[in-house]
Amino acid sequence: MPQSRSATLRALIAQEELTIAPGAYDAITARMIAQAGFPAVYMTGAGTAATLGFPDYGLITMTEMVDNAARIVRSVEVPVIADADTGYGNELNVVRTVQEHIRAGTSGIHIEDQVSPKRCGHLDDKLIVPREDWLAKIRAAVATRSDPDFLVIARTDSRAMAGFDEAVARSRAALAAGADMVFLEAPQTMEEIAAVPRLVGGPCMLNVVWGGKTPDVDLNDAQAMGYKLAIVPGMLFKVVMGACDAALAELKSTWVHPKVAGNMTVRQAFQRMGADEWDALRTRFRDDETKNAAE
Repeated sequence: MPQSRSATLRALIAQEELTIAPGAYDAITARMIAQAGFPAVYMTGAGTAATLGFPDYGLITMTEMVDNAARIVRSVEVPVIADADTGYGNELNVVRTVQEHIRAGTSGIHIEDQVSPKRCGHLDDKLIVPREDWLAKIRAAVATRSDPDFLVIARTDSRAMAGFDEAVARSRAALAAGADMVFLEAPQTMEEIAAVPRLVGGPCMLNVVWGGKTPDVDLNDAQAMGYKLAIVPGMLFKVVMGACDAALAELKSTWVHPKVAGNMTVRQAFQRMGADEWDALRTRFRDDETKNAAE
């Protein structure tokens, strides 16, 4: 029996080399990440919200997020890790969130300790719940997973509101509660970034956000620091918006179709989305006479 994608993800983060999971917000970006050779895809919550026309302000429901995760999972063969925000309520809501993500084929999720509705971790004016309220959600997630390889990542946003020491303490408590990995969001100095894996004492994930609260860090350095997983959630989301702005501005000013990046033909673009595999099915199930006529 082939290894499950959740088991593959666990094997990836157990190795010495840092696993990098760029952020996808739809099936197109997920396929591009996998085709580029990355071993895992991260479903960005901010990008998912943007596909529905909203900022990352906790306005998206659990079912909307799981539906997007399911589409992304169907589009690639690599493991998919998803943003599960605050778990969308209390422990009962976390139980259903885990159940739905496992049904969708997601390989792991992270659950944070912000007050609902949450905000992007690199914005100001966030609020956090009491430590025990969050730990109860982590315990609920761990107890609920029917797939023992499904990854439960504990995200704490407490650095901004309660300080670095509290963020480390929450991280350690989450590991004791059964979390597989810690996501200490938005350390504010290079010294803090380096200290997280050492002080937490368990597998750690790094969120790479250009223009956010955390200084830019070379992922070679992050690997040397001891991080096991790095997500790059907003890169494609912002690159695509910039490319769209440029193309639309050129079309509006020149009335000429801009040259498409990569100079892809229509056929080549469809091939990136699996056209060749679907074309092979056009005549596969016909008898020889009908197939010859079709060809």
